[in-house]
Order: sequence, then C-alpha cells, then structure tokens
Amino acid sequence: MSGRVIVVAGAGGPAGQAVVRRLAADGARVVAADVRPQRWEEHNVFPAVVDLLDADGTRAWAGEVAAEHGAVDGLIHLVGGWRGAKSFADTDLADWSLLHDLLIRTLQHTTLAFHQQLRRSTAGRVAIVSQPGARRPTQGNAVYATAKAAAETWTLALADALSGSSAAATILVVKALLTDAMRQDAPDADYSGHTHVDDLAKAVTALWDRPADELNGRRLDLTGS
Repeated sequence: MSGRVIVVAGAGGPAGQAVVRRLAADGARVVAADVRPQRWEEHNVFPAVVDLLDADGTRAWAGEVAAEHGAVDGLIHLVGGWRGAKSFADTDLADWSLLHDLLIRTLQHTTLAFHQQLRRSTAGRVAIVSQPGARRPTQGNAVYATAKAAAETWTLALADALSGSSAAATILVVKALLTDAMRQDAPDADYSGHTHVDDLAKAVTALWDRPADELNGRRLDLTGS
C-alpha cells in the first residue's frame, strides 16, 4: 500500500473514517472526499470537499487529484444512506429520489471521472459496499434494495470496462455496519451478522493483496453467514 493513491468518497461517515485511517496507517496517500469539511490527524490524508452530484465538478476534481498525486490507484465509494417503509404500499418515492442521488448518481460520477486513471494503475481497485437485500429485497426496503441493486449493476459494468487491465471493481456485501458507539449505546442489542467498520477497513486494504482477476466483478460476503 505504501505510496498508492486511494480516493475515498464519503470519507466523513463512520465507515469512511475507519477506511481512511486504515489505508493511511498502511502507508497509502488517501484523498478523503466528503461534501462537508473534515479534519484528519494523519499526515498522509488529503481532505477534499466535493459535491459528487456535480458531474463536471467531480471530473475537474479528479483531474486535480491525478495532477497533484501523479496517479490514482483506488476508489472506495462509501457515500451511503437508508430509507425504508413499514410496507410496500407505504413506500414514499421521495425516498427513491434521495437514495438514487446518494447511492447511484455519486457512484456514476466518481467512477466515470476516475475510470481512466484506475485502468492505467498497476493495481487499480474500486469497491462499493452493498447489502444482501440487493438480491433478496423485502417490501419495506424496496427503494433501498433497488438503489443497491442499481449500484451493483453499475459496478459490474465498470468491472467489464476494466477487464484486461490490472484494475478490478469489487462489491463488498454487509448485512449492516457496526461501530463501537453503537455497542456503547445499545450493548444488549443483537449484532449478529453485522460487520464492524474496522473489519470493513481491513477488507478494503486486503483488495491490494489479491490479483485483479480474483476480484474483478466479484461480490465478497463480509456478513460471516
């Protein structure tokens, strides 16, 4: 990982923070992007405030990253959000509009912006976090599962575009993410099947330990089930 340039989109959330810190600890230069300013203690973290819903702005920013760092070796997309309903009939399509932007549109803009840099890398890696519901949706999670399924489909199309290169696009599947704060707030809750954000971070860094052809277009299950 030493010296590799990794972009983390959605760096300000709990998962993003864990992934950024783990990548930085392993020696990567981490471009930590979020829509809001973030402060980092690590010397090899380069914060960026970016509106990933702005296609032209995202492309311009990607060019700046490549110019400043000389290469881009990874894109970890962690822009997230959740909306659900009590039943299928209770689904609010305004929730779809929100999740479409957060889970799909930001992924489209970032992958299109960094695609050529990642393909040129000697070990380019792209990863998104998905959920079992993308393939086994429940009625109350209709909009969320649909958004996740669309994000997976986009990532698989990217994987096809990366075929024949040293880059790979991978889907990391979790039931739900867990933080230490969640355990402190509800120590008696059932967290079976949850993936701690630190374990997610380990799985992300491990992507550079495996060859591209083992990862490209694959779904890696982190649920432990």
